[in-house]
Amino acid sequence: MLLYKTIKAETVVEQTIERSKFIGHIKPVENRDEAETFFNEIRRKHRNATHNVPAMVLGDKFQTQWASDDGEPQGTSGTPMMQMLINEGITNVAVIVTRYFGGIKLGTGGLVRAYTSTAKMALESAGICGVETMKVFTVKVNYSDHAKIINLIPEWGGEVLNEDFTDKVTLTLKTKPEETDNVKKSVINFTGNQCEFGNEEERLEKTDLTK
Repeated sequence: MLLYKTIKAETVVEQTIERSKFIGHIKPVENRDEAETFFNEIRRKHRNATHNVPAMVLGDKFQTQWASDDGEPQGTSGTPMMQMLINEGITNVAVIVTRYFGGIKLGTGGLVRAYTSTAKMALESAGICGVETMKVFTVKVNYSDHAKIINLIPEWGGEVLNEDFTDKVTLTLKTKPEETDNVKKSVINFTGNQCEFGNEEERLEKTDLTK
């Protein structure tokens, strides 16, 4: 089940508007500390910039929403960027837009458009992905079943993450929660119940939404 949407990777974009240079930096983050560390890195890198405007959204229900205008007129930069992320349904993300003033004032509406469009460019460049819960568990099977079963696992709805060869073969499998029972039943039927299931845990993983 899809829990929320976030971005695939950290990225940087740049555009020039009325001679002002806008540089958008975006990064996936898990908590506020990671976001603040990222913001501080960009501020140090662009310490001579006119403005470094940050925004973050965190939590599967957008529980943390924060932004700063960093000296720009109130409500013209940080908040519109944050609202854009929320409108796009994106969370666990930090974005900071650096501006080097080019001598031409953009006005209130122009600032909103400039900062929001730069943040949107960064979002699109980073790529959007989903985060969902996956089940990971082990199953021990006989060597005689191993070769065929690893080819059948994907058909049953699972993925083989690891193979450990000892007295038997221990497979580490990953499935969507709704496919777990089907995979286990299929393994049991295929091996004639000559299998032994082990540790099971849940993991949050990024998934490609284009598939």
